[in-house]
Amino acid sequence: MEEYQFSQGKVLRCGYTTGSCATAASKAAVTMLLTGERVETVRIDTPKGIVLDLEPLDVEMTPEYVSCAIRKDSGDDPDDTNGVLVYARAERTDGSGIELEGGVGVGRVTKPGLACAVGGPAINPTPRRMITQEVGKAMEAAGYNGGMKLTISIPAGVEIAKKTFNPRLGIIGGLSVLGTSGIVEPMSEKALIETMYVEIRAQKARGNKNLLVFFGNYGEDFTRDEMKLDLDGHVTCSNFVGELLDYAVYCGFETLLLIGHSGKLVKVAQGVMNTHSKYADCRTELFALEAMFHGASVEVGREIYGCLTTDEVTKILKREQIFEPVMDKVTEKIDFYMQHRVHGKIKTAALMFSNVYGILGKTKYADELIQLHKQKGV
Repeated sequence: MEEYQFSQGKVLRCGYTTGSCATAASKAAVTMLLTGERVETVRIDTPKGIVLDLEPLDVEMTPEYVSCAIRKDSGDDPDDTNGVLVYARAERTDGSGIELEGGVGVGRVTKPGLACAVGGPAINPTPRRMITQEVGKAMEAAGYNGGMKLTISIPAGVEIAKKTFNPRLGIIGGLSVLGTSGIVEPMSEKALIETMYVEIRAQKARGNKNLLVFFGNYGEDFTRDEMKLDLDGHVTCSNFVGELLDYAVYCGFETLLLIGHSGKLVKVAQGVMNTHSKYADCRTELFALEAMFHGASVEVGREIYGCLTTDEVTKILKREQIFEPVMDKVTEKIDFYMQHRVHGKIKTAALMFSNVYGILGKTKYADELIQLHKQKGV
């Protein structure tokens, strides 16, 4: 794929997701099934707005079905799925519409709380939409109004999935078919940290003494829409909380307010300063422990520990009427570890939110620092 990102003088090549692979393989298989002609390249649109022209591989054509694969290309992003073959098998059905199934190496969902239905294949909503749209185009072009069954397989996914958190999330037997944009954007850690440093230096050069920081788009959107803060001086830290705090001290900022989703900030409450899931997935352990410290039974503790999302945790804490004391302890821990990292040289605060429940908790100086970032007239 010849799409690049530029960061700090470095050229990083983009790739495409397993969702894009499944979409292209599906469209190619359906086209070959309905036309009886071999497809050399298949074109798909991605939510990112980038058009992909991909080559179907390992093509098997019969009157009953067609199967083919697209090779995953992760670009310059380190990814265990780089180079794997993502297959689609297309078959006509007597019904109408498009049926989507998971084959070998595509995980099956066994627990609630994820974006996919329990019992179904772990094919996320965006890839599902992409497959339906592109296959619909192929069926329309061929003048076909009948039903179509598509089975997505990633044979190498059986082994690769064992290296992921999928089994803990209740996804068994393989990988998830992922991708919200269809494109893999390079995640060079060095480049991301350098980009964050540039943003911080820019704020310093503007005379800003009070940093407002988000992990990413979720925090930015929530803060803009729900809190009405001035986002003009914000910085994005991705997963690099430790480097953020170190550099803020180095640059001489007076305050730092970090606003983040509960799934990220609860890791900071345990001293984790790189919140990427490949380094730590400790989202429920502290909640479960604090719940039991505040009177919850061992059974409730186990229920919390087994949650797939922090929103599920919040639901249980509210049900047990221990949400506030548990959250107070969690935010107290966040405050402790942030201050420990900066050695008291800068005033820090954090606000934890949920897209479902809104603001969940604040550290002791959060309200004071929030006022520093209020929009004028609000």
